[in-house]
Amino acid sequence: MMRPQFALLFSVGILVSAANRHSGIAHAEGTLPAPASPPSQAQNLPLDELRTFADVFGRIKADYVEEAEDKSLIENAIRGMLAGLDPHSAYLNDEEYRDLQVGTSGEFGGLGIEVGLEDGFVKVIAPIDDTPAHRAGVQAGDTIIRIDDKPVKGLSLNDAVKLMRGEPGTKIQLTILRGPDQKPFELTIERAVIQVASVKSRTLEPGFGYVRLANFQGPTTEDMLKAIEELKRANDGVLNGLVLDLRNNPGGVLNGAVGVSDAFLTGGLIVYTQGRVKDSKMQFKAGPDDVLAGAPIIVLVNGGSASASEIVAGALQDNKRAVIMGTQTFGKGSVQTIVPIDDTSALKLTTARYYTPSGRSIQAQGITPDIKLERGEFKPLTEQDMSALKEADLIRHLGQETPADQAKEKTAKSPLVAEDFQLAEALNVLKGLNILGRSVNQ
Repeated sequence: MMRPQFALLFSVGILVSAANRHSGIAHAEGTLPAPASPPSQAQNLPLDELRTFADVFGRIKADYVEEAEDKSLIENAIRGMLAGLDPHSAYLNDEEYRDLQVGTSGEFGGLGIEVGLEDGFVKVIAPIDDTPAHRAGVQAGDTIIRIDDKPVKGLSLNDAVKLMRGEPGTKIQLTILRGPDQKPFELTIERAVIQVASVKSRTLEPGFGYVRLANFQGPTTEDMLKAIEELKRANDGVLNGLVLDLRNNPGGVLNGAVGVSDAFLTGGLIVYTQGRVKDSKMQFKAGPDDVLAGAPIIVLVNGGSASASEIVAGALQDNKRAVIMGTQTFGKGSVQTIVPIDDTSALKLTTARYYTPSGRSIQAQGITPDIKLERGEFKPLTEQDMSALKEADLIRHLGQETPADQAKEKTAKSPLVAEDFQLAEALNVLKGLNILGRSVNQ
């Protein structure tokens, strides 16, 4: 008899992690009620196709150059059957199933990247903040074509991940293609045990806060609420606006996405799912409390924002609670159900799509920002760049008299626009919304 099922909302790809540490081949665990029971035995089986399968199996057993084990043949057949459905359905053996169950513990060993498979190569969905991959300069959209001089083309995603796993402290060399030129270059990264900080926050300017969500783990909603309360205390108890940064956030637990959305809404639909099975049709609605009491919100997204990130962006956009800025998101809008086969193996099967409150499917489309804002770089002009003649350029000009208490040089802090162009633009829009809101209320 088939064992009970439970559904998970998966972020995209594989978290590359050390084989002997807390590791995970998937990075999301949002439990949903179980779908309906498996199909009954009364349903017709494709006997002709199954007979063909049996003939091929027998031919391999009889004629293949080396003796093949039955278990290996059947497992590979199952893997191929699931891989042919979509990029997220898969067969999980004993090791992979164990890894899955610790995927959201917040501590991982390895590189710290979310990856998927595209055209036979490993595609980086997003690097995780403050990890070896992030510090080495790995970017969302990078294509990994070689791992330690071994070509990736033709490998399964699981095989590629196994090559990237290893003991913390050991080094790995990745050959990467990036950008329109697609010129290969190499990065050497040292594996490490990675403790992921899901939530970071700071004050951008008096009254304006910033919260960065790196991914969606179990305690993300609670940690975010604590961060917002700390920001309020640091700003005389009130926030005039908030920038919620979901850039390069590959997703995570569904409950985290619903909780984060609910924190800013006073009602209405957050997300719903639809599939062939009746029990896969779910709706999630917001409660009456808004932690910001209506203060404006800017949500920053990009191509590395996927899955749970897209749920949050879509919910706040459709409920007209936030302005979405950045670039088109990844477009991962499907729900995977984990179906245990026995104590050591399971199926990860796509069972539903999720939709924003207005009925938009995110799958393969993503969230379109309200304000498109490409990644940019700000460089202030130097003295050499300024051609206009100044008093200081004249021969024998008088010098400036400097008071003694101002004689000490102070280290100039880089402006926000130089640190993060998109964030600086988001803050400008946020301040404008705050002024507009106050003028409307007066």
